[in-house]
Amino acid sequence: MRHNKKFNHLSRKKGHREALLSNLAISLIMHKRIFTTLAKAKALRVYAEPLITRCKKDDMNNRRLVFSYLQNKEAIKELFGVVAEKVADRPGGYTRILKTGHRLGDNAEMAMIELVDFNEAMLAEKEAKTQKTRRSRRGGKKSADAPQTEAPAEKAPEAEAPAAE
Repeated sequence: MRHNKKFNHLSRKKGHREALLSNLAISLIMHKRIFTTLAKAKALRVYAEPLITRCKKDDMNNRRLVFSYLQNKEAIKELFGVVAEKVADRPGGYTRILKTGHRLGDNAEMAMIELVDFNEAMLAEKEAKTQKTRRSRRGGKKSADAPQTEAPAEKAPEAEAPAAE
């Protein structure tokens, strides 16, 4: 029976799995985008998003708690500095996972995981879209009491057939 087994163990023991997720989280924070297998990306999202939520409130307790997971001073500086500024108003969903196909060697499903607020291409595309106005059903129709006049349809001149004599 698999009672209370809610997360992917990634075929690793506890210490190995924690080291793997810690290293993946450090790489994600430092590089803002990493390529890995889909299973590791999904496990990393569950691991990293609570840490990013902690960085919104910069105090000693949160820094120590996040450091206990990551064990990397540069990653902590980056997380509580640059990343915290970008995600300050976001209520969650800090990462995006995009599938990239299958790996050639073992056909493992690969994915790219990235921090959402750091993808300049998608942010520029979002700003470039114009805001469309919604059209209502009633607003576009003409009123019934106004006289409706139609312009006469112009006919295209027909080619005259040569007269047969």
